Amino acid sequence: MKNWMLTLGLFFLAVTSMQSQSVLGKWKTIDDETGVAKSIVEVYEKSGKVYGKVVEIMREDRQKEACTQCKGVNKNKPILGMVIINNLKKDGNEYSSGTILDPTTGKEYKCYITLESPDKLKVRGYVGFALMGRTQYWVRVKN
Repeated sequence: MKNWMLTLGLFFLAVTSMQSQSVLGKWKTIDDETGVAKSIVEVYEKSGKVYGKVVEIMREDRQKEACTQCKGVNKNKPILGMVIINNLKKDGNEYSSGTILDPTTGKEYKCYITLESPDKLKVRGYVGFALMGRTQYWVRVKN
């Protein structure tokens, strides 16, 4: 019985550890200029690529805002529920070759994300070269 309990405990520890080592999950976005939490983005995988969708907006007065500056299919769509990270592919320890949308400005940037630690996600949006861009650090939302 003790061996069975030990095995079960180790299994749950391994599953929890693997889950926390993944970019997948819910992340609190932190504005790199103000340090204020803005939203919760759920990062998920679909057809071998990684995406991120806004699932919660922190400021109550902004929960019904639309992306008025966006172009194309996102023009005037609600930010809540919007997919803002698209088509990232795993490349070693980072996910790259995709885009990120800033729904405040409507601008789309090349993007890569990587885990800095199990609960800290580095999100880099840039134009042209990765040196010319902006980095935010998002914090994992614990269930």
